[in-house]
Amino acid sequence: MTAAARRRAVRGGDRQTDTAHLLHSLLDLDPDVRSVLEEGAWRVDRLLGYLVQRTIGYGLRWRRTAEGSAVAPRGRPGGEPLLSPVAAAAVESAAARARARGADRADGRDLLAALAADRECRAAEVLRRSGVDTELLVRRLGGR
Repeated sequence: MTAAARRRAVRGGDRQTDTAHLLHSLLDLDPDVRSVLEEGAWRVDRLLGYLVQRTIGYGLRWRRTAEGSAVAPRGRPGGEPLLSPVAAAAVESAAARARARGADRADGRDLLAALAADRECRAAEVLRRSGVDTELLVRRLGGR
């Protein structure tokens, strides 16, 4: 999932891979994540609309800005953007959730819960703006 999010950041010319890139990749690539949102009667199409607007430079004005830091990391040699500190924390939180349930690897639900739980991250803001109750979503995902 992080590789797809990094590719999305590169295509968008962003200096880092942030939590919105992670969320967008989850929605594109993980049908289980989409079904969790649809089961909650949240509109995935509206959520994707916010993310696409952001990708093309409209809507939420985060493009080419750093998430969780005043200074954007430069990225890896060759231009591949690093995970923002907030996105790295979400990935680690997802891994911790997986370990807590006895799994070797995090899945999309783990990452979605980690993103929704961080009220300050961009992904959680997109979720809330599209009508998702992030606290309810975390509770629904917490029982696995």
